Amino acid sequence: MKNRLALVASLGLSVVVGVVVSLRADEAAPPKNGGRSQAAEAVRVAINDLNVLGTDFWVYNDLGAAKAKAAKEDKPIFVTFRCVPCKACAGFDAEVAKGSDAVQKVARERFVSLRQVEMKGVDLTQFQFDYDLNWAGMFINADGTVYARYGTQSAEGPDAYNSTASLLKTMERVLELHKNYEKVKASLAAKRGAEKPWRTGLEMPGMENKEKLAGVTARNNCIHCHMINDAQHRQWQAEGTMSADRMNRYPLPENVGLHIVRDDGRKVEKAEGAAAKAGILAGDEITHAAGQPVTSIADLQWVLHNLPAGDSTVDLTVSRGGQSLTKPVALTGDWRKTDWKWRGSRWSVRPEPGFWAPVLNDKEIVALGDKVPAGTKPLRVQFMNQNKPQGKATAGAGVKLGDVIVAVDGKPLTGTPQDFQMMIRFERKVGDKLALKLLRNGKEVEVSVPLLGE
Repeated sequence: MKNRLALVASLGLSVVVGVVVSLRADEAAPPKNGGRSQAAEAVRVAINDLNVLGTDFWVYNDLGAAKAKAAKEDKPIFVTFRCVPCKACAGFDAEVAKGSDAVQKVARERFVSLRQVEMKGVDLTQFQFDYDLNWAGMFINADGTVYARYGTQSAEGPDAYNSTASLLKTMERVLELHKNYEKVKASLAAKRGAEKPWRTGLEMPGMENKEKLAGVTARNNCIHCHMINDAQHRQWQAEGTMSADRMNRYPLPENVGLHIVRDDGRKVEKAEGAAAKAGILAGDEITHAAGQPVTSIADLQWVLHNLPAGDSTVDLTVSRGGQSLTKPVALTGDWRKTDWKWRGSRWSVRPEPGFWAPVLNDKEIVALGDKVPAGTKPLRVQFMNQNKPQGKATAGAGVKLGDVIVAVDGKPLTGTPQDFQMMIRFERKVGDKLALKLLRNGKEVEVSVPLLGE
């Protein structure tokens, strides 16, 4: 039993207790399966993580082991966070995990490489990043100091900013920071982030289904990265402080007029707006932001993320023609505002309508004739989840499958189904009523749907 408990402690994730305690004490033989312990291999099998098969350099879900190895070998730690069941970023993850010979060589020889495949036991103070990503990387010292972040996503798509080319450049820059660690350590302090009131996702007040999630890891029983944001949203809603503005997290450099060469991570492709007014030019290389070393676009996002909304200033240091120049960039108004509708955590905000309604196609709209104003996009109720209170409330208000929604609160619909969903979540409150004008068998029907929380 002592061997089993020691294995649990070394793994650092309470999630795998049910897997680990089933192992016999005499199974403490040298790890097989590419160096993974039997407990780690059990987690890999449970979530069907195929991208590490055939590799032997990834420490698997064991931060303690990675720190010990890094301290002994005097190497920085390269940590990847990957939601294995998610299809987004699957190709990039495969390239990083074992596909790219160049990445594999550096990850094997110059770093201690740690693969985290869920967030259940992750220290949320140590690892603060954009939790809506499907793949994220962080680089840390064995003492916990954060060197860098890597991984960026936007409405363009999950792989629009990520590439092995820019990842390799970030890794080179991290190695340089590690080489000069004592000289640069003070400038890295703000990269870690403020202490959180809870250490792990299971301790967060807004995390749902804690008892189930605390059980054995499986593909349907992981804490995904976006669930950290989901839990935070629920807490903010309970406090009455949730708003659309809170979704403008990790602003892109483009928000301040910086277009970065994506395969480089810090070279300026074009400067406009606030960045141009500050005197930043195409070809400049952003070396520091707010005094912090920059190795990637994600490092820039981290600095911007921690600035206050509204008017603010951020000092950007650029390398230009062998000179180091600091440029104060003045930020004004709603500079943080961005298109956040790609974020998985958006669906956790309440109220929700309790039904899904896709837009009608052009032929269906024409068939409705003058009952639908020109230029509008009516939605057809296709699904109602009557196993949930929201679905029951919708059905109870008189909505039926097949009904066509032509107006909300007297206003014709003009957006997408997702726009409709987000309007309810961010422009309405729990307890409000949604006035819908419906078409049913060619006749107009008006209903008032109560909007519920849980």
